[in-house]
Parts: sequence; structure tokens; C-alpha cells
Amino acid sequence: MNPIVSVIIPCYNQGQYLKDALDSLSACDQTLFETIIVNDGSTDEYTNNYTQQLQQEGYNVIFQENKGLAEARNTGIRLAKGEYILPLDADNKVLPEYMTISIDVLRKNPEIAVVYGDANYFGERKGIWKMGEFNLQRLMLYNYIDACAMVRKKIFIELGFYDANMVKQGMEDWDLWLRVGFAGYRFHYINKPVFEYRVVGDSMIKNFATDYKNPNSVENYIHAKYPEKMGHEWIIKLYVSRFKKNPFLFIAKLMIRTYFPSYYNSLLKKNKIRNGL
Repeated sequence: MNPIVSVIIPCYNQGQYLKDALDSLSACDQTLFETIIVNDGSTDEYTNNYTQQLQQEGYNVIFQENKGLAEARNTGIRLAKGEYILPLDADNKVLPEYMTISIDVLRKNPEIAVVYGDANYFGERKGIWKMGEFNLQRLMLYNYIDACAMVRKKIFIELGFYDANMVKQGMEDWDLWLRVGFAGYRFHYINKPVFEYRVVGDSMIKNFATDYKNPNSVENYIHAKYPEKMGHEWIIKLYVSRFKKNPFLFIAKLMIRTYFPSYYNSLLKKNKIRNGL
């Protein structure tokens, strides 16, 4: 009998963390899922030795030349037997109830394509990463949903896999979420931590964000890919025009809205201030 969920773990030179990810899965209901590990052309001796050991122990480990995170996930998804896909980065951990909650939501709601939730930070940072309810307009501005989300496999078949052209840009999960949202499918948000997100000093996402050319490249690519839907320049033009008309009032409204939200809302209800900036 096929598993319900296929957990896809791409791994590139992260063998030192992979055991933590697998240990977190061992606490989940073993009857629900399969695990597919994709060694994406690692050059690290420990990672290669450890993934070979895992293969000998019976894990489904795929070895391929380095193609990047998007294609590593795609490789696992194409081989997946599960009805639902759960990408799990090799340096993160999943909490046991994530699968059971997500399966229940997806089975009861066929219009929902993606289930996601909050994360506990661990490593060099503590606290909770609150992602919040789904909003397509917010998603069009920036990606706030991590790749560790439960997705119906049929979505990949219908809308396409992760965009391998984003191998240099990164943020291929943002592109996928946009496609799902543009297609009219729903997202379901679990308002509590359902996985653990490791923060390290040399993490890929941290290095990505510190160089402006990276996020700029991603936004330019996404805007060009969806020209009829995307275009942050219209938002910028709107607020610049309002700022030019009365910069002092604009700044005052921004300060009130930021630091005195209750007072701002009371002004809105009395129609004494224009909604928005």
C-alpha cells in the first residue's frame, strides 16, 4: 500500500544535520509516510559517506549530480508514491502532529492545496516564526511561507514542478506558492509551530538576503514571469505620489498607524482619516 505522504529531503553538504531531520521523522506515525533523500551532488566527504550508510540501512537515497535545490526537490517528487508532498530541508526538523493535522485538513477540504504553519527557531536564534493567515496580495509582495508545507502531489502535475531556472536566484518555493494562488487554490494556515527551523551563521537564506543583488534578481525574474499579475512599482508609485502631496501628513499617518493602531482604527471608523497611506 502506498504511503499517504512523501517527505522529500534534499541534501547538499548538510550531512551533519541530516540525522536530526531523520530523528524528528522517527517520532511521527511511521505508517503515514515515506522518506526520499536526494543527495544533490554533495562534495563533502561526511555527507557522501553518511548518505551511503543510510542507503545501506534501507533509506531511499537518490544520488545525482549537483542541480540545485529546485531540481533536487523535483527529483524526489517525481519518485514520490504519496498523495501529499512534504519538503523538509536537511537542516530542519518536523514536529509529529504536522502530518496528522495536514492530512486531516486536505482530506476534508478538496479545494485546499497547501497546508502550512509556524516554526520554532533553533540554533543561533530562539523564538517562533509566525507566518500568519494566507493573503495573496501579501504573497505577491514577498514570500512569507516556508517550503516546509504539505502540498497535494497533483498540484505539481497540474501547475508544474519547482522552477529549475531559479537555481541561481533561489526562492523557488515563492514561485510555486504564487502559481498555486493564481490558479485559485486555497491555503490553510496552522496557527502554531509545526516544524523547527535551524538558524546558523552561514545559512543559505542568510547569505542570500545579505547581498541585494540576490533578492533583486528574484523579484525581477518573478515580475517578468507573471507580468499581468505582478509589479511592485505600482505600489511604490502610489505611495510616492501620496507622500509628495503632503509629506508631513503621510509621515504622521504612518507613525499613528505604526505606534497607535487603536487610535488609528478609531479615526477610520469616524471617517476622519483615509484608509491606507
